[in-house]
Amino acid sequence: MPSSIDAEDLLERFCRYVRLDTRSDAHSTTCPSTPGQWDLLRLLEKELKELGLADVRLTADGYVLATLPANSPRAGVPRLAWFAHVDTASELPGGAKPIVHRKFDGKPITLPDDPTQQLTLETIPHLREKTGDDIVTASGATLLGADDKAGVAIVMAAARHLLRHPEIAHGEIRLCFNPDEEIARGMAKLDLKELAADVGYTLDGETLAEINFETFSADAAVLEIRGVSIHPGWAKGVMVNALRLAGQFLSALPAEVSPERTAGRDGFIHPIEVDGNADRCTVRMILRDFELPGLAAKRAAVEQIVSQLRIVEPRATFTLTFTEQYRNMRYWLEKDMRPVEFAREAISRAGLTPFSSAIRGGTDGSNLTARGLPCPNLFCGMHEVHSQREWVSLQDMTKAVETLLHLAELWHEKA
Repeated sequence: MPSSIDAEDLLERFCRYVRLDTRSDAHSTTCPSTPGQWDLLRLLEKELKELGLADVRLTADGYVLATLPANSPRAGVPRLAWFAHVDTASELPGGAKPIVHRKFDGKPITLPDDPTQQLTLETIPHLREKTGDDIVTASGATLLGADDKAGVAIVMAAARHLLRHPEIAHGEIRLCFNPDEEIARGMAKLDLKELAADVGYTLDGETLAEINFETFSADAAVLEIRGVSIHPGWAKGVMVNALRLAGQFLSALPAEVSPERTAGRDGFIHPIEVDGNADRCTVRMILRDFELPGLAAKRAAVEQIVSQLRIVEPRATFTLTFTEQYRNMRYWLEKDMRPVEFAREAISRAGLTPFSSAIRGGTDGSNLTARGLPCPNLFCGMHEVHSQREWVSLQDMTKAVETLLHLAELWHEKA
């Protein structure tokens, strides 16, 4: 396989993509949830056509689909799909000013737009392994957006490389760039029949050589509280303050089952937003666990607290709803581990030592796998995601491109 992956083209693509503000919005009912995502989707549609891919299409719901035609003489080669999401998390501004720190020397990196934001070997252990790499950060005022624009750039670079190197035999490969992964709606509008793939890979992982085939199972929960309103001047014995009830509910959530106090295979209950006034208040939460019984136990814990509040304050109205978001992909992938095994071999062929870890989160592959398209998750080198200190190594991204090229070959060889 040619090793001449064009790292500078990869870097230029990545920097071009992260400059666009593509934050998603959980409160929006549209798909994509924000106008900014359309800017990147339309740019990708244009670039795919310029590269020469076939069947390039931007759907009405914001999915960019394209086909890399097969060049394998073999019949029956499974059709691969490579996925990356265009949205970034909503907690911090997007539209990064990317900074490339060439040949990182191990000294602290201070981000100029907020000097309190620093990347050091003491606070970010993975940086110790990246001395000599080209590190990309934002300027300190925004997310970098490597989650998941690193994945977007990697998929684009892999497709470009295969088009320029027809000596690499492969079956048909479908590309899909999707919106709204960060709000757990990334695959909600994707037509799998139109995609017509046999196996998929999301490029949405972190550490070099990592492959994930286990994620959290996830539910969302919303508690709506309706109090009793009256002028505060004569509220005694009449007013029921929905905000105070929300505070009691939040105080009753078990602290030991919070993101701040859990790690490894422990799940959590995480309140993410409180909105309202004395009359009405809404508390939004996410529930996470690797196993379904654990997730059910967290639902029950929330229900029990609400039941107690109903007894304490019968004049208030409490409405609690749960919504399934995604499920642990392991439940399906463990029935046929070939997609994982091939990924491990591809990573090995790229000169790396593959390893797996359970994601304390989810990917679009969680939804896809549950719907019948096996879809493990591959590394793309991003770190400190969802923070101003987010960074990525260009060399790690290049190895991710190489891994995809080996995967394309492997599925051809083993057809």
